[in-house]
Amino acid sequence: MIDRPGLAAFLRRRRAGLSPSDVGLPETSRRRTPGLRREEVAVLAGVSSDFYARLEQARGSDPSESVVAALARALRCTPDEKDHLFRLAGVPVPPRQVARHLDPGLRHLATHLDGLPTCVYNDLGEVLYTNALDDALHGRDELRPGRDSNVYWRWFTCPASRDRVPEADRARLSAAHVSDLRATYSRRAEDAQITGLVDDLAAHSAEFRMLWDRHEVAVRRVDLKEVRHPTVGLVRLRCQVLVTPETGVRMRILLPLEGTDAAEKLELLRVLGTQRFSRRSEDAGHAPQGRARGAHHR
Repeated sequence: MIDRPGLAAFLRRRRAGLSPSDVGLPETSRRRTPGLRREEVAVLAGVSSDFYARLEQARGSDPSESVVAALARALRCTPDEKDHLFRLAGVPVPPRQVARHLDPGLRHLATHLDGLPTCVYNDLGEVLYTNALDDALHGRDELRPGRDSNVYWRWFTCPASRDRVPEADRARLSAAHVSDLRATYSRRAEDAQITGLVDDLAAHSAEFRMLWDRHEVAVRRVDLKEVRHPTVGLVRLRCQVLVTPETGVRMRILLPLEGTDAAEKLELLRVLGTQRFSRRSEDAGHAPQGRARGAHHR
């Protein structure tokens, strides 16, 4: 079913965020409001101005799949935004399966990154793997079953999950989490798991509800991150997220930010973390290693 209010809001937001130069049009006269004019979007998409105006007014006939694709091109939508636009317009988006295990190649790569904090999670936010350094940096004792190990759920429902993030960064990270989850929702809106997660987050968090209504869509692939560790202090990091296109699994790797002492602090944490996990491993009778979902809990 078409979501007329949502579609109208999304079209208006995308149009307002583009300038004529973004779409190859000349910058001519001054504009009373920012963004493209409705007539310009209509021309770029090959539809009538009246038809496009009705879409932004949440009325008129339903757009066809080809028209929605043309609007996505005209509005320069990213792949994630295009999925979201298709869902709002009632056009089926190809479903994707939820990955709950690491494939051998990804596991091999993850286990060779023990010198960098590394976390792997699926597009629902369920953590599949963490290494010892990531656990030491974030104060994580174990991967708990269910939503207790879900990135999005913990951020919006567990205040303690934000303790090591400087307060000035929290609003930005909240917005990034929601836009990331929006991208998953747009791809798999018919999946009860994603709709259930979104509904429950909205019921538990006013902040989530507010951000969700913005209709911002993007998978975060690069960012800067600061972590306040109780032992080594502030660690400034470059966050790199690798996304597998087939499954949507994300590998989040934290690299020391250039020009800071982050590398030395991570090395100290690595030594401290290895010593701690070695003691635990001796008690348990196995060598320290990264933790994959299902291997150390559930």
